[in-house]
Amino acid sequence: MYNLLKGKKGIIFGALDENSIAWKIAERAHEEGATFVLTNAPVALRMGAINKLAEKTGSEIIPADATSVEDLENLVTKSMEILGGKLDFVLHSIGMSVNVRKGNHYTAQNYNFTHKGWDISAVSFHKVMSVLYHKDAMNEWGSIVALTYMAAQRVFPDYNDMADNKAYLESIARSFGYFFGTEKKVRVNTISQSPTPTTAGSGVKGFDGFFNYAEKMSPLGNATALECADYTISLFSDLTKKVTLQNLFHDGGFSNMGISQAIMENFSKK
Repeated sequence: MYNLLKGKKGIIFGALDENSIAWKIAERAHEEGATFVLTNAPVALRMGAINKLAEKTGSEIIPADATSVEDLENLVTKSMEILGGKLDFVLHSIGMSVNVRKGNHYTAQNYNFTHKGWDISAVSFHKVMSVLYHKDAMNEWGSIVALTYMAAQRVFPDYNDMADNKAYLESIARSFGYFFGTEKKVRVNTISQSPTPTTAGSGVKGFDGFFNYAEKMSPLGNATALECADYTISLFSDLTKKVTLQNLFHDGGFSNMGISQAIMENFSKK
């Protein structure tokens, strides 16, 4: 450990269980010297696993519906009270598509479900930053990071309306990041992670196909949840003070590949 986050304070959204990226980020942030508050939706907290993470990292848990501005205002105010001041980092690791859960095809969405998933997966990021911004809750040179996926730029048919949500999320990061940067010297970035076998990711139809294809396509192979945590820690640290408005691909090189030899061999005549 390098004490990269020694003395830094933050909020981590979305740690669900030991498979979630947010869980790994919380563990790594703790190892690097940070203190933080854990938060998730009340329904997720009732599953109970997050209590183990809170105990391990010495963190308090504050329930919050990320689509509720009132809940977010309470979260930020209480977090600053618990942590003793402004925040240095915030992780947004939130995503859910009701259409995916219900098995609705992209071409036959229930638009009430579409709107709900958009609010949870994308607009919640705007709401989080709006509350942080108006409460002046971030220290200068603080860092806000959201997790995304490459389906925001390229077609992955079974990723469904989550692809649209991620595209919107990335746009919010750039647009809000401009104001956070110019007015408060705070960085805002998104990390486009490899397909990762988390509880949420594994629920997408055809996930195994996504995962195996990306593994064969990427020169370095898929990035794991722990490796994503390490990368996120670097973005929370002072080593990346001038990195902002970026969608950063953390995918073993997948995003710049056209075809790989391994994939070619699957289609070549023997």
